[in-house]
Amino acid sequence: MQRLEKLLYRQVKETCERHELLAHGDRIMVAMSGGKDSYTLFHLLTRLVPRLPFKVELVAVHLDQVQPGYDGAGLRRWLEATGWPFEILREDTYSVVTSHLDSAQTYCSLCSRLRRGILYTAAERLGCNKIALGHHRDDSLETFLLNLFYSGKLQAMPARYRTDDDRFDVIRPMIECAEQEIATLAAELAFPIIPCNLCGSQEGLKRDAMTRLLADLERDNPHVRSIMLSAISNVRPSHLLDRDVARAWAERAPDIRPATAPEPRPVRHAALPAVAGDGRARVHLNVVESDA
Repeated sequence: MQRLEKLLYRQVKETCERHELLAHGDRIMVAMSGGKDSYTLFHLLTRLVPRLPFKVELVAVHLDQVQPGYDGAGLRRWLEATGWPFEILREDTYSVVTSHLDSAQTYCSLCSRLRRGILYTAAERLGCNKIALGHHRDDSLETFLLNLFYSGKLQAMPARYRTDDDRFDVIRPMIECAEQEIATLAAELAFPIIPCNLCGSQEGLKRDAMTRLLADLERDNPHVRSIMLSAISNVRPSHLLDRDVARAWAERAPDIRPATAPEPRPVRHAALPAVAGDGRARVHLNVVESDA
């Protein structure tokens, strides 16, 4: 367990440094869903933040959505044991979602929109300037495939983005961590997981199909997830068809992937024609055939 925890800790630390996710004076809301990802995120951040050379505050916030069978007692005891600040909110978004959508419709979009609004309001009240989410590498890859296959756009999940209302930075410190390693650590640390009885209860979701696709690809190439993560971190705008992106790339600052000097061209054989035509005569290896 210690080795795996150190691996994930190092990955989170490197992601935070590479994408500048943490800064002096930050007050960060860590969104706690009660799943393995958010537990692992908070666990790792509470180990990283005290080691930083500057001050960062954390506050965990969990939203009780009044789902059937919900039991948050384990989560509350776990948060109390950490000694870090936390809040548990309560809002019946479950009834709102199920009253507006039938079981054949996907709950995720409406549920996440309602949850996001509640968390943003809490973040403002708590004086937070950043919100940390527990998305990991597999979430990003599945989102990339969903957008590619169903939305016709190249888009995954960034490590950091500014909210549309310009109030918060949303950060994803685990965006380069593998889900399986997160799940293994969560099981070993025995986090009191709260199951999702809303979107997590639905079958046949497109995201599930992307998970199966990645698993199928991984049987032929065990490193396919790592390679895909490298791909979305290694974009070549000059070889895409988006004209806005191509123009922005052409006008980029000199320090962004500066163009390397071309290598000397090797001397090659002259490319002389074996067949040529002038519209009337046909030339085949110095033999002229007239059209007359």
